[in-house]
Amino acid sequence: MKNSMLYVIFAVLATAVNLLTQEGITYINNGIFELEASIFGGTITGLIVKYTLDKKYIFNFVAENQAKNLMTFLIYGSMGIVTTLVFWVSEYTFDLIFETKTMRYVGAIIGLSIGYVAKYHLDKKFVFIGR
Repeated sequence: MKNSMLYVIFAVLATAVNLLTQEGITYINNGIFELEASIFGGTITGLIVKYTLDKKYIFNFVAENQAKNLMTFLIYGSMGIVTTLVFWVSEYTFDLIFETKTMRYVGAIIGLSIGYVAKYHLDKKFVFIGR
């Protein structure tokens, strides 16, 4: 139970970092490719936060060296490609349909939630394993 609660807390934290990054990018760049830039920037910051927390507190994974840490991060990121697409499509679809920032973020939260559930199982099976 402890791990599942921590995972939810970390998912909420990474989502908050993602959305705050998006808001910051939108504030700075309220023009061409604003939506795409904000979604991409939020994805990167959320990914880094989530990887760092999951690695240490959920999977208790310690890389033997920086090369293995980098390899683990790359595999972690690769496992997230499909789940990230779910998040992006959800956020972008809500933005197209409702045309409000609030509903765009609702779409983001829905997409991230679905993605994090799938991502946990992928990470457990393929990422944070002994190599």
